[in-house]
Amino acid sequence: MTDLLAQPLAEPDLRQRAGGLSLSLSLESLAMPLLAAVSGALYLINLVVSGYANTYYAMAAQAASQSWSALFFGALDAQGFITIDKPPLATWLMGLSVRAFGLSSWSILLPEALLGVGSVLVLYLAVRRSFGASAALLAGLFLAVTPVAVLIFRYDNPDALLTFLLLSAAWALGRGLEHGRLRWVLLAASLVGAGFLTKYLQADLVLPAFALVWLVSAPVSFRRRIVGLLAAGVTVVVTSFWWVVIVALIPAASRPYIGGSTTNSPLDLILGYDGLGRIFGNAPAGSGLGSATDGLAFGSAAGPGGASFSGTPGLLRLFNDQFGGQIAWLLPAALIAIGVALVLHRRASRTDRRVAGYLLWGTWLAVHVAVFSFMSGIIHSYYAVVLAPAIAAMVGAAAVELWRRGATSRFASPSLALGIVATGATAWLILDRTPAFAPGLGIAALALSVATAVVLLIPAGLVQPRIARAAVGFALVATLAGPLAYAADTMATAYSGGDPSAGPQAAGSLRGPGGGQGVGPGVTAVDQALVDYLVANQGDARWIVAASGSQVAAAIQLAAGQPVMTMGGFTGSDPTPTLAELKTAIAAGEIRFVLLGGQAGGFGGPGGGLPGAGFRPGGGSGGPGGAGTDSAARSAWVASSCTTVVIDGATTGLYDCAAAV
Repeated sequence: MTDLLAQPLAEPDLRQRAGGLSLSLSLESLAMPLLAAVSGALYLINLVVSGYANTYYAMAAQAASQSWSALFFGALDAQGFITIDKPPLATWLMGLSVRAFGLSSWSILLPEALLGVGSVLVLYLAVRRSFGASAALLAGLFLAVTPVAVLIFRYDNPDALLTFLLLSAAWALGRGLEHGRLRWVLLAASLVGAGFLTKYLQADLVLPAFALVWLVSAPVSFRRRIVGLLAAGVTVVVTSFWWVVIVALIPAASRPYIGGSTTNSPLDLILGYDGLGRIFGNAPAGSGLGSATDGLAFGSAAGPGGASFSGTPGLLRLFNDQFGGQIAWLLPAALIAIGVALVLHRRASRTDRRVAGYLLWGTWLAVHVAVFSFMSGIIHSYYAVVLAPAIAAMVGAAAVELWRRGATSRFASPSLALGIVATGATAWLILDRTPAFAPGLGIAALALSVATAVVLLIPAGLVQPRIARAAVGFALVATLAGPLAYAADTMATAYSGGDPSAGPQAAGSLRGPGGGQGVGPGVTAVDQALVDYLVANQGDARWIVAASGSQVAAAIQLAAGQPVMTMGGFTGSDPTPTLAELKTAIAAGEIRFVLLGGQAGGFGGPGGGLPGAGFRPGGGSGGPGGAGTDSAARSAWVASSCTTVVIDGATTGLYDCAAAV
């Protein structure tokens, strides 16, 4: 690694060959296989330890494998009663994998791991274009071992696909900056649009960085830059909203209910808790604030949700107990890198490739840090996975440039030393929060960082080059020690639910219900006798059972392989079905059985609840006339009008409603 850093400073604007940079064969042949091997090992080894992981998305992937209609809408079941509370692109990918390989933990999580490997390699290609292969190799390595990346690229939340798409968009934009070719800019815009159909407005946080880089660094006239920006804007809108428009135009009776919305509209979802509600914390009560990625429903504004999951909004939020171990290891060094870029390139040409690279990743970093630090709505620590590429790129680029300029710039070596010490100190502070985990590692990383920084501060004529290179190697070891320890812990841990967190849990961190570690393949245990009974007695019903909330419904559907009606969506708080709609479905023979209570049989009957789920039969998060009223009315009618089912001598909360209407 130190030999790579010692190569002469590359000039990315020169030596283009076949649309890419002309690199030494030895470096090119080493970097890509190394990154593929490291990331592949981190993301694929012991992949199935978490089973179905987030069963909410797993049941949607199962439905997508059984029905093309369910795949298109992102429905939770093959009969298409209600959708997930996100756009469907991520479930398309998992659903196709399940179609190809059958339903299993491996088939659901394999696409996530491959997206992780792809993200590391795409980051390498994008950074190489601006800063050369050495910086790109470091950036890819830093991304690969970032704890939140190791978590998400082994999990079935949509963030893995979102990260890959945004990184691919950044790579395409870099291609467009070479000669100002519009087609690459439009490809970048289309990939951002695909990101929007993965996680709605979060994808658009990269747009300020992309627009600024194009306006400043594109090697064309100002008029052509404005035209390109307008064309890209139109492309983003079209590629983001085509699915939304189609769904909005289809009559509500002919499609699933849009999960998480209050008006059965994807636009309501975008403007509500899945969009602006996350930023400002002003989503209305009963709007389904507890999404699959939230793990909890709140009957008030989203502000408390954000605080309970990821700490109080503020300048240092990304260093707190919830975020710190996920993403903060290299964040101080990345912020130092922004200052380095401003100083070293303050007089550079606007079309200089390094200027474009620093501008892209620095703005990406600044926007996400600002939004994640101060947003008052629901936010989870794993959202920070989209920060990891920008941090990795900035640190990799600045480290290589400072090392190479050490003999010619009085500014370079002190800045490199400061970044190394800041990284060691951050590792010590993070690891000190979990003293029983890897004891002594934090102080060792700090001590090694300080020692290597001292060596780098010695004037070049007073220290042998091989000693200086060895110091850089030790600095890399100190940098990677903490994240690798977290990564190893994450690879060995079974996660489930909507709020997973990489590495050991700090004593002061708070977790949403449904998140957790070491809890096996799913949040809700399923009684096999109940499943067997439902399968044997389904008859011609469209749904094997109707259950409140996805945690119960997912456990049954994944075990039975038959559609389950998820009443109220993820938490049971969505206003569907109404009591009248439930009666109509029962009268039509579409449903026979209704399950009340929070467990999938054998764990409590009516009035029981999934511990910590924020759901109670007859409750819900809505006020009068809202989702809570729907849930209460359904539960009261079922309990009074339907027949209790006894299985193996025990009541399970299951009711037979065949004769109730």
